[in-house]
Amino acid sequence: MEKITTHLTAAAIPTAPVLVLRPWMQADAIHLVELYRDAAMRRWNSVRIHDRAGAERWIQEQRQGWETGERRAFAVLEPGDGSADEQVVGHVVVKGALPGATSAEVGYWTAARARGRGVAPRALEAVSGWAFDTFTDTGLRRLELVHQVDNRASCRVADKTRYAFASTIPAAPPEYPLDAHLHVRTHR
Repeated sequence: MEKITTHLTAAAIPTAPVLVLRPWMQADAIHLVELYRDAAMRRWNSVRIHDRAGAERWIQEQRQGWETGERRAFAVLEPGDGSADEQVVGHVVVKGALPGATSAEVGYWTAARARGRGVAPRALEAVSGWAFDTFTDTGLRRLELVHQVDNRASCRVADKTRYAFASTIPAAPPEYPLDAHLHVRTHR
């Protein structure tokens, strides 16, 4: 398996410490169950996690994604309050960065307790840089970010991380019930 741990180089900000991105581990399952109790998580994510078994299955799917190269998912963590423990505050993923692929998709979510503190933009910036550094030699030139049109917070994250608005994608019910925005970032 390729090296899959990276650290953000962005300094801590007054409202949030430095973030660490690492692959999901089975020990994270209990945290996922708690995070998915949030109504916003259920609204914006198509995945539904109701219990520990569901969380463990989801984590196993993320780990399999690393093995196949189809998706490289990271847990986003920040240090705990004064201890060595880290808390899961989000998720960021690169999907489809396969040899010869010129584009890949990125996605993310943030825990309720971490919203409004720059977690999503910093995690997305870190994974975007990592993806271009890691996969440009195999053809990657473009990263795409897709979100529902009514998700204004995701538009702000896209703007902050230099993902330019490219187009509106028509809804495709039932899987995609609402129109979506496509934002794009190209490798310099």
